[in-house]
Amino acid sequence: MSDELAKAQRLLEQLDGLRDSVARAAPADLDVLSMIHPSHRLSACNLLHYLALRRHEIRPFQEELAELGVSSLGRAESHVSAALLAVRRVLQHLSGAAPTSLPASALSFFEGRKLLAHFATRLLGRKPPSRNVRIMVTLSNDEAKRLGLVRDLIELGTNCVRINCAHDSPETWIELVKQVRSSEKELDRSCRILMDLGGPKLRTGPLEPGPPVLRWRPERNRLGQVIRPALIGLCAEGARPPSDLEAQTVVRLSADFVQHLLPSDELELKDARGAFRRLRITARQGEVWLAESHSSAYLTDGTILRCKRSGLEAELLGLPTSEEPIELQQGDELRLTRSLTPGRGAIRDESDRVLEPAFIGCTLGEAISALRPGLQVLIDDGKIQAIVRQMTADVASLEITRVPPKGAKLRSDRGINLPEAHLSLPSLTRKDLEDLKFVAEHADMVGLSFVQRPEDISQLQEHLHRLGKTDLGIVLKIETRRGFENLPSLLWAAMRSEAVGVMIARGDLAVEVGYERLAEVQEEILWLCEAAHLPVIWATQVLETLAKQGLPSRAEITDAAMSERAECVMLNKGPHIQQAVTVLDSILRRMQAHQTKKTSMLRQLHSWNQPPWP
Repeated sequence: MSDELAKAQRLLEQLDGLRDSVARAAPADLDVLSMIHPSHRLSACNLLHYLALRRHEIRPFQEELAELGVSSLGRAESHVSAALLAVRRVLQHLSGAAPTSLPASALSFFEGRKLLAHFATRLLGRKPPSRNVRIMVTLSNDEAKRLGLVRDLIELGTNCVRINCAHDSPETWIELVKQVRSSEKELDRSCRILMDLGGPKLRTGPLEPGPPVLRWRPERNRLGQVIRPALIGLCAEGARPPSDLEAQTVVRLSADFVQHLLPSDELELKDARGAFRRLRITARQGEVWLAESHSSAYLTDGTILRCKRSGLEAELLGLPTSEEPIELQQGDELRLTRSLTPGRGAIRDESDRVLEPAFIGCTLGEAISALRPGLQVLIDDGKIQAIVRQMTADVASLEITRVPPKGAKLRSDRGINLPEAHLSLPSLTRKDLEDLKFVAEHADMVGLSFVQRPEDISQLQEHLHRLGKTDLGIVLKIETRRGFENLPSLLWAAMRSEAVGVMIARGDLAVEVGYERLAEVQEEILWLCEAAHLPVIWATQVLETLAKQGLPSRAEITDAAMSERAECVMLNKGPHIQQAVTVLDSILRRMQAHQTKKTSMLRQLHSWNQPPWP
């Protein structure tokens, strides 16, 4: 017997063991499948087959298959049984055994791809004519005010828009919806609307206000030279600055002082540091005088402004207060409280010894009950890392274990992640249930934030049933470690509905699982969703510096290219969002010639037509 023949027979035996394991994954009780929407039942079985396959360590087996020139099962997600049977037929041929036909119940390669394409269309709308992947753009109040922007985005290639119910108000939402629907009609294009429910987001509570301080500073070049002076508005108390005022900040002064100002007047003051500063009046805009300053300044209540020409003086009073951030260094103690009493920094004596540690509240006090000594707490997108050292019923005492090199300033309304805690918070808050009524009436999809358990999805489905909107698309936002770990059961629960998809919310998810694991985790989510034939939205920080600053980083261009393996890519808002849509559209069109899901497409190359030798 030849070595190749013996190897083929041995691999055939191993493959039959895998096939048996996969076959046993199908539920013996068909009532289990009866809970799944009829259109998803074949996909549900394929999901079970894929999970059974991936419970085995088959990398050595794959290498041996590749040595024989046989498919290594590396692209079997959408058609597991068919892939196993195809490999088995080749091994049977190599070993001289009789071939096996494909069972009628097994999904073929093309049927698996067709199902994924169908469910992507059902949720996200038809793909554009010359691009396989859809583009989604986040909209907010800023975009609502920029007339014609929504129309421009759709014309440039936006296929879906996202509205976050955690921000703005129903008045803004309805304005955005109207702009999307009118643009659809004008351009004769479809644009689906996704509205995210805010969910039970853990955030830091309020902080005690600091002293009232008003600050301005000019723009300088790298040599410290002023290239653009600070522009300050001066107006009388009670006056209304115009909405398009260009000033950095507005200073309110007595009406008598303001009415005697003239163009080119110079104003003098001593700021809070005792620094002598000058302002020069340059123009008037409505009821506001505009003044230039070539120096930074810090103003507090009681600061006196003097007009050099007239000699008149005005005292600043009633400056707005702002929160006083908590300054933290590695090793500091921070108390996280159930109460929302305004937090403050540590109180220290003259020798800098801590008399009372810093404290801050948690917007969801129930989360305190889920903490235990030794558990990790991440704050402000993971910029501040801490460990729980002690617990009482209402307070978790944290030790700060990691901050940026120069320390951290903790402010209110910053996200709190508890990746190791098991929270039993309801997935839908009271606000979510109220917002859901608006979403059900105006949107095409609802985003379920911080989904962690199948029960979370069941609750949403029940509320949609009560609202008579069982056909509304559901997007599961995977943004916690527990949500990722429970993904198979989440997909199973979601497939009770027809239009379903998954968003990889890479911001919170990276904090929860660790940035070093994000690439691995997002790959696994893509694989599992492909096995269930459910579309994926690749989200968070895609071309972010391009959208915000007008110039992309090299790393985010590569990231955008990798996003071609999803069914939709989401861009966040920014002043250069139109440019970001145009660039992403170009990247996705180019990449689809090279990549389809996990498969590299070998199109003809034109870059290297000459022989490599001189």
